[in-house]
Amino acid sequence: MLANVFLVIIPFVIVFFILPVQNVKKTTEQQCVPDSVITEVPHIHSIGISEFQPQENDSDVIWYDDFNQERKYLESSGEIDYSESFSKDGGSMKAGFKKGDVEGEGGRKLAFGDFPNGSMVVKKGKHFDEVYWRIYVKHQYGWEGAPFKMSRATSIVSEKWQQAMIAHVWSGKDNSLTLDPASGVYGQSDSIITNGYNDFKNLKWLGNNPCSTFQISSGTESGYWVLVEASAKLNTPGKSDGSCRLWIDGRLEAERTNLNLKGSYAKHGINAVFLESYWNGGACKTEGRWYDNFVVSQKPIGPVACPVNPVLYKTPYHGLGKMETWEVELATDFSGSNTVYKSKSMGTNDSITINANFGTFTGSLKGKFHLIAGYTYFCRVRQKCSDGLWSDWSRWHQPFNVAEN
Repeated sequence: MLANVFLVIIPFVIVFFILPVQNVKKTTEQQCVPDSVITEVPHIHSIGISEFQPQENDSDVIWYDDFNQERKYLESSGEIDYSESFSKDGGSMKAGFKKGDVEGEGGRKLAFGDFPNGSMVVKKGKHFDEVYWRIYVKHQYGWEGAPFKMSRATSIVSEKWQQAMIAHVWSGKDNSLTLDPASGVYGQSDSIITNGYNDFKNLKWLGNNPCSTFQISSGTESGYWVLVEASAKLNTPGKSDGSCRLWIDGRLEAERTNLNLKGSYAKHGINAVFLESYWNGGACKTEGRWYDNFVVSQKPIGPVACPVNPVLYKTPYHGLGKMETWEVELATDFSGSNTVYKSKSMGTNDSITINANFGTFTGSLKGKFHLIAGYTYFCRVRQKCSDGLWSDWSRWHQPFNVAEN
């Protein structure tokens, strides 16, 4: 009888001790962090550029500054930082902040064309109805917060710095960028209604939405150089056919069309582009930011020019353990539909030369030994930590043009 009781009790005891263990195991599996969170997604930090950039002798280019040396502007503040540069040599414009500061570490005011006063005016006397401006921007790794002002193109019409229009590139919602154009002319007339510079109360604001989907000032996009290009086109007198556009990392991110930017005012065109570091309310902490490869042109600019066998530099490893290896791929479009290069496992090297020694040319470049001049290429990269966990692939990013050697 006693033996039978034990036979009945023992299974319940076994079940009692086993079930909680099984439940704990299941809960642990549910709470496991994905590999992609443990191993940070890397980026291509920068690319070795060609010694000669096409902006150096392009007649459409109004201004080019690689910040390898000091150049004269209408107004300039802040030093060149020779410890940070897209091209690994030279320098960049400091645009970071100290905690609490509203004014950042640097700025540049470029005047050109029919700018009404000042001795430092390039392309003096010319009239520009459409301009494009490009910079590369790098936020210190771990960046926090959204600085309000990055750049603007404007039309200065008097020695009092009255403005006929402004095309702002400012921070938008969350960590995005946005366009915030404004007119300083009354309707479709030629009457200037601003009394001086930044006369915000008299400007007619033309809309600051939608913003970019690219979160440029987020921590995720920090620690590497990002291509930012904007454009402004004045309207035809009497029509609302002006526009402003913003590209980030090779993609159109925001645009404003059917704009009346300057009414029928025709005496001055767009004649200034300003690079800014200004944080309304003050910076949340001390952190670095840099601008490089500044270009102003009458036509679209695009990314830097690189040789047919360029060197790509990966961002430093951050996370658990150490980096074991990484891989990179190239495509001719930002969707990756035409992949043309797949690297070998690169170990702990921080760079790769795109050639047949370190990978395989595929797709339309199958059997080739170098990239083809005249094309734009996009990169994606992933890395593996010492625990054997791969990150996700990055999105296709860091576009570059290939020039003839």
